[in-house]
Amino acid sequence: MPNESSSRGQIFVVDDDPSMRQSLSSVLQHEGYEVICFADGAALLSSARDQIPACIFLEVRLPGKSGIDILKKLRAEDYPAPVFVTSGQGDIPMAVDAIRNGASDFIEKPVSGDEIVGLVKALAEAPSRANNGSNSSRKVPLYLPGRQRLTGRERDVLVHLLEGASNKEIAQRLGLSSRTVEGHRASMIRKAGVKSAAELVRLILSERHGL
Repeated sequence: MPNESSSRGQIFVVDDDPSMRQSLSSVLQHEGYEVICFADGAALLSSARDQIPACIFLEVRLPGKSGIDILKKLRAEDYPAPVFVTSGQGDIPMAVDAIRNGASDFIEKPVSGDEIVGLVKALAEAPSRANNGSNSSRKVPLYLPGRQRLTGRERDVLVHLLEGASNKEIAQRLGLSSRTVEGHRASMIRKAGVKSAAELVRLILSERHGL
């Protein structure tokens, strides 16, 4: 493990599987991060009171409170660290639930070391990406017409959706997984009360042009 003077920052790994904790730790330590592991959410919350890591990898299925419950607790307290929710049995509803409750991404296991490194690097580049896309994002409404408020990440996805980008293209542009993009799309479709992404795009465009 690198010493503090050479560390690129702390990353918390929360998983009840020792082999997964070891695997993620090895990959992240190789990249120069100090990794602190937890086997349950209670231990994480105890440390989170005094420390703010660069990001958190949080497993959904944990002993005691679930990963989603822990995520809700962190967000209710406005805890600023980005959270990557992980699961070996993920599906779209689970991804939507994680994203809706403030996860930065939803990651299905098994996950490769390259993917983990890519996620962390994309996170580090996020401020510049956000600045580069700020003009486009301002053109997308905070609220769907007559409906619910969009999250910041939903607006980011919608910008590219309106340009005709596929899930894969949007994922590459925003440094997300395709499953996470699917989750954001599903959430926006639900909020808009429509049945498909195509209907969502037509709704936004019709409002823009007063049709």
